[in-house]
Amino acid sequence: MATFTPINIAALVIAASFAAGLNVYATILTLGLLTRAHWVVLPPGLEMIGSWLVIGVAAAMFAAEFVADKIPGFDLIWNGLHTFIRIPVAALVAYQASSQLSPEMKLAAAVAGAAIAFAAHGSKTALRAAVTASPEPFSNIALSTGEDVVAVGVTWLTTRHPWVAAAIAAALTLCAFLAARWIYRLLRRVWKKPPSRVAPASGA
Repeated sequence: MATFTPINIAALVIAASFAAGLNVYATILTLGLLTRAHWVVLPPGLEMIGSWLVIGVAAAMFAAEFVADKIPGFDLIWNGLHTFIRIPVAALVAYQASSQLSPEMKLAAAVAGAAIAFAAHGSKTALRAAVTASPEPFSNIALSTGEDVVAVGVTWLTTRHPWVAAAIAAALTLCAFLAARWIYRLLRRVWKKPPSRVAPASGA
């Protein structure tokens, strides 16, 4: 994106925030490498993403998450802790991406970025909680790998076709919300299900 209109910035915020909600390190790493390779120009305010320090830290953390997010049980702890990382970072990226806009627009972008990242992160965590109950580890590995691919793919698409990426992110956000709501209702029914009573033995 060479021209950064409010419309283009909004598309970037929507798509990048969703990707960050799934995997913030993959999102930052992808944007940083694309910027460093001069394949994309980010809006003013996001220049630091292209620094080797940010790229190095993002790469190291992405490698750690790639392993940690595929271990059943531990992935729930990892994702729980990342509630305090993915959402704030998405809000910060959205705020910085809109640095050339008015203060009101910057605040609105930060709030929107946090909300979208929360929807993606929340649905990911809820779905992971449901899948972790499975006795085999392959479902966790497949799901985590798919999330990584989506995060990188949406981030890359954002730099080429921002509104296509934004539309995909918006649709996935809606699906994520509906999936999280369905999982929550399902788990609540399971938790509230009364324990089965053992029939008393018949007398002799």
